[in-house]
Amino acid sequence: MTSTAPATSPTFVNGDVSFWYREGGLPARRPALPGDLDVDVALVGGGLTGLWTAYYLKQAQPDLRIAVLEKEFAGFGASGRNGGWLSAEPPGQMHRYAKAHGWPAAVAMQREMFSSVDEVIRVAAAEGIEADIRKDGLLHVATNAAQQQRLRDRLPSLRAEGWGEDDLVELDADQLAERVRVAGARSAQWSPHCARIQPAKLVRGLADVVERMGVAIYEGTEVTEIRPGEAVTRLGTVRATNVIRALEGFTAGLRGSHRDWLPMNSSMIVTEPLEQSVWDEIGWRGAELIGDEANSYCYIQRTTDGRIAIGGRGIPYMYGSHVDQRGETRTATQLQLQAILRQHFPATRNTAIDHTWSGVLGVPRDWCATVHLDQRTGLGWAGGYVGHGVTTTNLAGRTLRDLILRQDTDLVRLPWVGRRVRGWEPEPLRWLGVRSLYVAYRAADRHENSGLARTSAIARLANVISGR
Repeated sequence: MTSTAPATSPTFVNGDVSFWYREGGLPARRPALPGDLDVDVALVGGGLTGLWTAYYLKQAQPDLRIAVLEKEFAGFGASGRNGGWLSAEPPGQMHRYAKAHGWPAAVAMQREMFSSVDEVIRVAAAEGIEADIRKDGLLHVATNAAQQQRLRDRLPSLRAEGWGEDDLVELDADQLAERVRVAGARSAQWSPHCARIQPAKLVRGLADVVERMGVAIYEGTEVTEIRPGEAVTRLGTVRATNVIRALEGFTAGLRGSHRDWLPMNSSMIVTEPLEQSVWDEIGWRGAELIGDEANSYCYIQRTTDGRIAIGGRGIPYMYGSHVDQRGETRTATQLQLQAILRQHFPATRNTAIDHTWSGVLGVPRDWCATVHLDQRTGLGWAGGYVGHGVTTTNLAGRTLRDLILRQDTDLVRLPWVGRRVRGWEPEPLRWLGVRSLYVAYRAADRHENSGLARTSAIARLANVISGR
């Protein structure tokens, strides 16, 4: 008989933002906006995009008046719920950037992603932000013939995008097993450009740093409308020379932005601490991040306190671009993630789930992140990171700094700057399309697990329709 409930620990929690906040609890709220306010820069959204932008602006020009406006608390969204991958994975389809700006520009952006990983680590060390950071790299693992072929087929394009021999190393099954034993693994690719982080510690630490630098963070302050020179809230209007939208997956809730970026839902579970005998069977001694090559992929972390955190798509999209605020996860999704955990690591068969949660990430229609500033109106934005925001937010913050300060730098010439793309389809087409695509991806995975040698035709068609 199939279980209808996941195996949970006595301390099991569903939602409550994310597991990452269990250590230290949810933060005490900062004061809300006291009324109308005049500043130089208003940053709408208290996640990593807004905080990194504030950090670099204040470093470059300490006398700038900067306000961060956040509906809940700094780090409430994806910045405090993600899988903890500080990776150099590109935030979009590099061939699309290359088509518009040429391959040298796309390669330059990839190199900036490499350096951004180290920049986050540098700042955390310099500012005393303790976020459980450990840079042991990233493993992409193939567990069937079709996945293995995808890894091989992708390698030439990755080389063209700037991934050199030292940036991406091919591993056979035996070499992979020396790092971690993933059941059924055939091969893998390892990159050194990735670090494990504890997301809530990073975003909370960064918020404290920018506040000490003199940046005002107003929490419990929902921005309902953005217009040239103004960010409008129910508590007052913030007037600013530059108003920057940094809402990522919550962008659809802003007036006039309903179809800009799709709020894609992603869910996670984390186990109770594993016994040493289980770790010995898995053989995972380092802090490598792990992703599989399934079409409905998963992402995995070994936490600093000896748990496995694993995430993936559950219910990928809610009708009308609605988002769940507290991060609760449906039982079916918990079971799905638990099944993936058991499949990859059979030694966890008796290990219980301790916490589950969900969050949203922003997805543009062409799956490519953007940074933009209209110098005439002062309106700008950054986001649409398609799940690779922990590192990309840092690059976005430095790029927005240069755009706002009108600096002519290599960053403002990167191919994602000023990129525009059409909006998502109206409802019900949007809901039907996204839900159907992920049904197709799961079906494709079942076909590939049955012995297909190449990517399922279902997945190839779904990729064309989705724009991935």
